[in-house]
Amino acid sequence: MREDDEPWTAHISAVAALDEPTRRRLYDFVVRQAAPVSRDEASDAVQVPRTTTAFHLDRLVSEGLLEAVYERRTGRSGPGAGRPSKLYRRSPERIAVSLPDRRYELAARLLADAVQEAETSARSPRTVLDRRAREIGKELGQKARAAHAGQDGHTATMRTLETFGFEPRAADTSIVLGNCPFHSLARQHTELVCGMNVRLLDGLLDGLATTGMTAHLDPAPGRCCVRLKPAEPGQARSVG
Repeated sequence: MREDDEPWTAHISAVAALDEPTRRRLYDFVVRQAAPVSRDEASDAVQVPRTTTAFHLDRLVSEGLLEAVYERRTGRSGPGAGRPSKLYRRSPERIAVSLPDRRYELAARLLADAVQEAETSARSPRTVLDRRAREIGKELGQKARAAHAGQDGHTATMRTLETFGFEPRAADTSIVLGNCPFHSLARQHTELVCGMNVRLLDGLLDGLATTGMTAHLDPAPGRCCVRLKPAEPGQARSVG
């Protein structure tokens, strides 16, 4: 999950880099090859001068879409073997941009964990899913607490929720979440996914530790099904 705005900005920049037609053709050529390609091979494939090809390939490397490797194409090594050639291949980095923000990979991880554990235990998949969602949420909250150390609880909570795509909005003493990162799944499997979401957020708040908030189901059109409300005096953290 994105930890701050810098990776998000980098992902947008990478996607935007492919808007240039020659650069997109070069990218498509490189990623379709079984082995890394040279500048000359790429230049011949798209019928673009070598200097232009080199410029675009290196731009794709700087954006994280391709990576450069150095290999000797002669098969020889040692003195007299010549300099290694600069070659290009697909980067192992995953570039993803979604507007509004969606987190289907996280949902898939939680659901797969629940099914796998349920198959080897006497617990129901739903019971396992609820527990795992809260555990993962707490882990994320603890990491966010370290990232936002020194900030007051409300600011840290709002920044963390923004980072994870919930689009938080202050509403009196509560926090409304303008976006559901699991939107399509929640529409098709509302009870299951919203239950998972409320436990994920309750764990997140628990990991942040200083929020004074609890997560409650409070569905309404056009926003996430969860609302964060101040805990009652003496109230233990629990899902609503």
